[in-house]
Amino acid sequence: MRFVATAGLLVAVLLGVCGPATAQSTPEKGEEIAARLCSRCHAIGRKGDSPMGVAPTFRSLPKRYPVENLAEAFAEGIVTGHPAMPRFVFTPAEIDALLAYIDSLDEQ
Repeated sequence: MRFVATAGLLVAVLLGVCGPATAQSTPEKGEEIAARLCSRCHAIGRKGDSPMGVAPTFRSLPKRYPVENLAEAFAEGIVTGHPAMPRFVFTPAEIDALLAYIDSLDEQ
């Protein structure tokens, strides 16, 4: 009986741990990341120009780059040809969230 109770507790803990990780992959979480780290230079919404003219808008990213390339760039660290762009390296959960957000810009 004690084993069943321990196993049940373990399952409950694991389910609790998995829940927040899934929530982090939402477009809303991606928008929060983009607003915090990217909006100084990039237009991150459905409208408007980027504050820094050479920075592509987030809504244009899927048209400019295959999603696989974006995921790889986010994982390895985005490096550009101009020094004004800081180097960012994202966690897998942040990458999923950013890609979900970028994808959501194209849907509506």
